[in-house]
Amino acid sequence: MTVELFASATRMAAAIQAKEVSSEELVKAHLERIAAVNPFLNAVVQWDPEGSIRQARRADELLSRGMWLGPLHGVPFTVKDAFETAGLVASAGTLGRRTYVPEADASAVARLQAAGAVLLGKTNVPELSLVYECDNLVYGRTNNPYDLNRTPGGSCGGEGAIIAAGGSPLGLGSDACGSIRVPAHYCGIAGFKPTNGLVPATGHFPPSAGTLAPILSVGLLARHVEDFVTTLPVIAGVDWRDPSVVPVVVGRPEAVELRRLRLAFFTDDGMDPSPDSETVQAVRRCAEALEAAGMSVQEAVPDGMELAYDIMNHYLAADGGISLEGLLEMSGTDTPHPWTKRRIDAMRTVAMTTAELGGLMVSWHLFRSMMLSFMEQVDVLLCPVSASPALPHGASLDEEPMRGFRYTVAFNLTGWPSVVICVGRSAEGLPIGVQVVAPPWRDDVALAVAGYLEAVCGVSLRPTFSLRAS
Repeated sequence: MTVELFASATRMAAAIQAKEVSSEELVKAHLERIAAVNPFLNAVVQWDPEGSIRQARRADELLSRGMWLGPLHGVPFTVKDAFETAGLVASAGTLGRRTYVPEADASAVARLQAAGAVLLGKTNVPELSLVYECDNLVYGRTNNPYDLNRTPGGSCGGEGAIIAAGGSPLGLGSDACGSIRVPAHYCGIAGFKPTNGLVPATGHFPPSAGTLAPILSVGLLARHVEDFVTTLPVIAGVDWRDPSVVPVVVGRPEAVELRRLRLAFFTDDGMDPSPDSETVQAVRRCAEALEAAGMSVQEAVPDGMELAYDIMNHYLAADGGISLEGLLEMSGTDTPHPWTKRRIDAMRTVAMTTAELGGLMVSWHLFRSMMLSFMEQVDVLLCPVSASPALPHGASLDEEPMRGFRYTVAFNLTGWPSVVICVGRSAEGLPIGVQVVAPPWRDDVALAVAGYLEAVCGVSLRPTFSLRAS
């Protein structure tokens, strides 16, 4: 088998098991690809090629002796630099951790490697995964592979960029406000935020505790939805460290009958900024495809969607930035990125009293109740990922563009599973994704619908590079 860098991780695992290709060949091919594209993208920030090749050779040796570690045996993968990785720097994009090397892997990283996956390296993030851009004072800026003058999104921007460019087939990420889904949309790949509490966040920095715990989900990025189906059972489940994880057994996506599902879709929740016309058309085209598959389809916006952005914005800033300043102190960072300082300054202006915070938590509860009531008559939602394709570097930090991310924020507040797939390309050549959302613990439904849409509406994009970026 010729090494196909844009094949799915699932297909790569099958090819290794059938001895059509070796893990060493695959890993070396990906390392070569990273070396070729990373000077343009700055997506992979820590890697150990010799160590990766040793892991691959071990996988091949085990296979030669009839030993199969699991569904990802010999398959390369990358990890967002918010997760601890034994032997590799885990900076979280902040200067105080620029030389910090963990002694142990995060739970999800360890589970991927136990299933046979081979770690290629760590990918870039904004400082402490705070914003929808990917830049920090440790490693610098990551560029979008479809336009180097644009951001790949954040906070999993490094993952999105390197997977889109063929440097990795599978990535581990995390999502508290859209950190997996926005980069997937911006970079033309697939992204999966499981139900909150399905995958342990042990070994993630910032720690999944306090205000972060209710909204954070550990998930995956890839070019193909089938890789989420393969990998979710590997990383899900109780690790006896993360108290947020619930021991739920998720159904099998292949058992979901699409024609029995009820779909609601919306292209615009009525808030500003409205999604651009190309995004609207993409959502409608996917809704029509699902109706043609036999699903019952209605156009409707869930009650409460208009509240999501303001609830999240006030929730994250409720303590006036004290928690964020504490994270910097915990990290040993004396000089934060300008965007981090800007975020703290903004938080100070909207700090809440205890009574105000109590009222906000009631509003959040009512929001979740309204959203859940809507889903009593609906099995799956289809909607935009963001108001537009990838933005120019720095453009996402202002209020109006930030409101464009409310379509992902809503489902961190509910905790529901969400899958993003690429279904089009804008007139400027930028990827356009759609978001498939299911009720809590019905990750199987979200994956089944997203997989079908990928087959009938999905587009497989391959970026090229130029030196246009400044």
